[in-house]
Amino acid sequence: MNQTPCVLFVCTHNAARSQMAEVLLRHRASGRFRACSAGFEPTEVHPLTRQVLEECGLDAAGLRSKATREFLGRVAVRYAIIVCEEAEPKCPRIFPFAANTLYWRFEDPAAASGLSAEMQLARFRRVRDDIDARIAAWLTELP
Repeated sequence: MNQTPCVLFVCTHNAARSQMAEVLLRHRASGRFRACSAGFEPTEVHPLTRQVLEECGLDAAGLRSKATREFLGRVAVRYAIIVCEEAEPKCPRIFPFAANTLYWRFEDPAAASGLSAEMQLARFRRVRDDIDARIAAWLTELP
């Protein structure tokens, strides 16, 4: 049985923000937490998610979109962190199933339509950097 506390990042599709957060926490936490991610309507991991993680030297090869049902009631979650924007109508609403539920709102980099490839990539990079900064700050706040 894994005794490492689980942090579950939750978003609608588990395609971008929650995937980035999973990889970034795994990198920064050095085994302190078991980093996971899931979505209520999982799709596929966005190719730009993989690209912006690999740009930082992080391994994105094994990423896959997962449904929350793989975790809810099956895994003891210490922190559930919802990473959807407040204004996003499909942002998951869950009742407490974790010891702590946090809401970190990040824009959805995959939601932009009509952007050039360069602008879309820049948006994914900005969201990646925002998530990374939030994780770094959070880790210093914990006891």
